Amino acid sequence: MAVPQARVAVAAGLLPDCPQLSIIIPVLNEADCLDQGLARLFALPWVTKNAEVVISDGGSNDGSLDIASQYPCSIVHSNAGRATQMNLASNTARGEFLLFLHADSRLPEDFYRFIEADPKWGFFRLRLNDEAFVYRIIESAINLRTRFSHVAGGDQGLYFNRQFFASLDAYPKIPLMEDIAICKIARRLARPFVTRSVISSSSRRWRDNGVVKTVLLMWSLRLAYWLGVDPRRLHNIYYP
Repeated sequence: MAVPQARVAVAAGLLPDCPQLSIIIPVLNEADCLDQGLARLFALPWVTKNAEVVISDGGSNDGSLDIASQYPCSIVHSNAGRATQMNLASNTARGEFLLFLHADSRLPEDFYRFIEADPKWGFFRLRLNDEAFVYRIIESAINLRTRFSHVAGGDQGLYFNRQFFASLDAYPKIPLMEDIAICKIARRLARPFVTRSVISSSSRRWRDNGVVKTVLLMWSLRLAYWLGVDPRRLHNIYYP
C-alpha cells in the first residue's frame, strides 16, 4: 500500500515560529485519552512557547481528529501503523529535537531539561499510572532493563536530535517492535541520555488483560523478535 504524502492541517491557535522541540503523537482511535492528554500537554508553559505538537493520525473514526482540532497542534494524515505515522510526521516537524509520545502518556513538567544536555537520543524513566504495588515492580523491572540494555519501549518517550534521527533512516518500517528496532540501531552509534524525570504511562494493557498474562506475552514477543521472528507475525499475536 502506498504511503500518502503528508497533508498537514493546523488546529486552533498559533504554533511557535522556530520550535526547539517537535512532540509527535501517533493516533489511531484514541478519543478516550486524547482530550485529557492534550489538555495536560498544553497546560505546560514550555510547550506553548517552545514546542510544536504534531498529531499523526492513522485513520481514526472515533472523534480523535475532532478532539485534536480543538488544540493548537498540526495534524498529519497517514496510513495506519505506528512507524509509518511517526516517520511521516517527522518529515513535517520543524523542531531541533523530535520527541515521540504515546497518546496515553504524560510528560513530567520539567521534561524539556534533556535539551540542555544536547543528546543524540534518549528516553525517560517509566512510571505506570496505577497505585497498586504490582505496577511498582513492573516499572522497576522495565527501568532496570532499559538502564543496562539501552533499549526502551515507545511508552518511555523516545527522543532524538533531528540530524541523528535522519542518520538512522527513521523508524524501521515494521508493524511492531519499531521502538525496539530503532533503539538497537541508535545504541550502536551513541549512548542514550536517560533523564531523571519520570514519564507516566497507562497501565491499561496490564489491567485489562491481566498482569501475569501481559508480562509473559511481552517477554515472549521480545524473545521471538530477538530470535528473528517476522514482526508481522508478532503483530498478529499482539493485535489478534
